[in-house]
Amino acid sequence: MTYFGFLALFVILPTLILIVLLWRKLQRNETIMLAVLVVIAVAYTTPWDNYLVATRVWWYDPALVTGITIWWVPIEEYSFFVLQTVMSGLWLLFLKRKMSQGLASDNSKIRLFSVGVVGLLWLGMVYMLISGWRPGTYLALELVWALPPILLQLAFGADILWHHRRLVGLAILSTTIYLSAADWIAIGSGTWTIDPEQSLNIFLGGHLPVEEAVFFLLTNTLVVFGLALSLAQESRARLPKWFPRRWVAVAEHL
Repeated sequence: MTYFGFLALFVILPTLILIVLLWRKLQRNETIMLAVLVVIAVAYTTPWDNYLVATRVWWYDPALVTGITIWWVPIEEYSFFVLQTVMSGLWLLFLKRKMSQGLASDNSKIRLFSVGVVGLLWLGMVYMLISGWRPGTYLALELVWALPPILLQLAFGADILWHHRRLVGLAILSTTIYLSAADWIAIGSGTWTIDPEQSLNIFLGGHLPVEEAVFFLLTNTLVVFGLALSLAQESRARLPKWFPRRWVAVAEHL
């Protein structure tokens, strides 16, 4: 299976279906925030993913990509950054229209607790990375990279996310399972390979490295948390405490 074949079948097709289902229903602020998340996703993921390929944490079959690369990563991978963000974001918006939404009350204890727990996990992964334990390399790189922005999201609105936990949890879990299953097929067909020396060699379904499932869990969490918080009515009251007044004024007009 070529990389673009994987994208067409497992990402572009469901994205087009979601666009059709949400056609004329998308609000202006939803479209804008989804576009902002795409820009952030590409900018934040690009150096990290290039490092993974450069250090051979994972590699792709040259015969199954176009051969167009930016630094070490094929153009298909950059396309995936964009497409996954759009697909996961649209899926959240689709579910949002099917579930009733109430307002969350301010709860700093939930924010502090979640930041503390995730912060300790991040420190543990930093230690694992520094220690040089080779089988833990991929897992540690994933968590050290993904947890800082998740910590910011939790510090801003863990209580909001908890209040909307049914929506947020369903969006994250469903997209993670779906993309992990698609990845299982791609790895089985040799589209890309994970270095066994830099992973735990714990496999789901026979040949899906557990780190790949963790990757989709983390990236879908980043997308869903980001979009859910940016669209939550409760977030607007907190914006002045976190962002300059000019940014807040722009956000209020979206």
